[in-house]
Amino acid sequence: MSTVVITVKKMRRKRSEDNLIRRYLLWCYKMTKEELERIDRKFTQLEVDDFVLHDFHGQIKALKGKDREEFSKKIDEFKVYMAKKKQNADLEKFSDIETKKLKPHYFYLEKRLSAIEKAITFFLGAGDLKKIRNLYDQEMTRRILESREHT
Repeated sequence: MSTVVITVKKMRRKRSEDNLIRRYLLWCYKMTKEELERIDRKFTQLEVDDFVLHDFHGQIKALKGKDREEFSKKIDEFKVYMAKKKQNADLEKFSDIETKKLKPHYFYLEKRLSAIEKAITFFLGAGDLKKIRNLYDQEMTRRILESREHT
C-alpha cells in the first residue's frame, strides 16, 4: 500500500479507531520487547556479574582461614552460575556462537521491534514512541520492585 493511500486512510479514521490502533501498537511493543529482553538481559546481567566477581577478589584478601575458604567456595559457585548463564544466553541468541550469527528467531524479534517502533512513529508520532518506551521501562521497574520471593 502506498504512503499516500495510508495517509488518506489515517486522516479518515475515527477517534475510537485511533484508540484501538494505539492500544494494539502498545501491546505489540510490549510483547516483542519482553521476548527480546528475556534473551538480552542475560548478557547485560553478565556484565554486572563480572564487575561483582572482580570486587569479590578484592574482598577475599581481608579474610583468613575458614572464612576465606567459605568465601572462596561461594566465589567458585558464582563463577559456575555465570558460566551457565553465558552458555544459555549464547544458545538462545546465536545459531553459531563463534561467528555470532544470530538465530532466525532472535533476528526476527529485532526486526519486528524496529518495525513496530516505525509504525508507532507513523501512526502516533515520535513523541508517543518516547512515551511508550518510558511506560514500558516504568512497568518493568515496577514489576521488579513489587516482586516477592516465594519461599
